[in-house]
Amino acid sequence: MAPSPARAILTRTEMLLIIPGGLFVAVTLSVMIRVSWFKATRRFTGTGKRIFRMTPLHHHFEMLGWEQVTVVIRFWILTGLCVATGLGIFYAEWVAGIG
Repeated sequence: MAPSPARAILTRTEMLLIIPGGLFVAVTLSVMIRVSWFKATRRFTGTGKRIFRMTPLHHHFEMLGWEQVTVVIRFWILTGLCVATGLGIFYAEWVAGIG
């Protein structure tokens, strides 16, 4: 079952959603970083430079020559690690009685 915002509010773990959704956060930040960096370098140098070849982040890896299947599988693994980390933090706080 996917983490839902309503359940997070009820359990007071809203900030914890950033960790299981780490891949979504990274993809969103990649777009924000690329646009911000381009605008900043254009303002200071006259020509904009880009950090990533293409955004969102998965397109950057495709432009580097990775197969689409490779990108998808590695993002699945990364998402699994983020979810496991988030669950581990949640249950560690629950067991310790901190929350």
